[in-house]
Amino acid sequence: MSTTPLTVAGAEALRRELHEMKTIHRPAVIAAIAEARSHGDLSENAEYDAAKEKQGFIEGRIAELESKLSNAQIINPALINADGACVFGATVELEDMQSGETVTYQIVGEDEASIKHGKISINSPIARALIGKHAGDVAEVQAPGGIREYEILGVKYI
Repeated sequence: MSTTPLTVAGAEALRRELHEMKTIHRPAVIAAIAEARSHGDLSENAEYDAAKEKQGFIEGRIAELESKLSNAQIINPALINADGACVFGATVELEDMQSGETVTYQIVGEDEASIKHGKISINSPIARALIGKHAGDVAEVQAPGGIREYEILGVKYI
């Protein structure tokens, strides 16, 4: 199985979610199942069915998180020495050549991506266009509305 790149912060967030699932959500759903069982006939017990369905979701998410963490390649952006190139974990400041708008993104793994928090997936079109480029280069991104050009203003490893 291939490794999944994660930043240190992304791996920590997955570990926190896994801990929460195992210590809070799993015991709560087990208690809900026990409570529903105490009400008698399980064949017509909607509470029992709902609790079992929730348990299936929680157990599936736990397995997914454990798999992601076991296959993770954790990368600390602060330790990267890429000579100013855009690489996984880099924080890149861009200027949209058409609008003049300036944006800053960090290139992260799929599970960490959040445009609201300025984090884009390594698999996104913009990240793929940026990889390997340096400050001063222009990246062409194939967007749904056509090709967009971004000038790379700066690359940081933080």
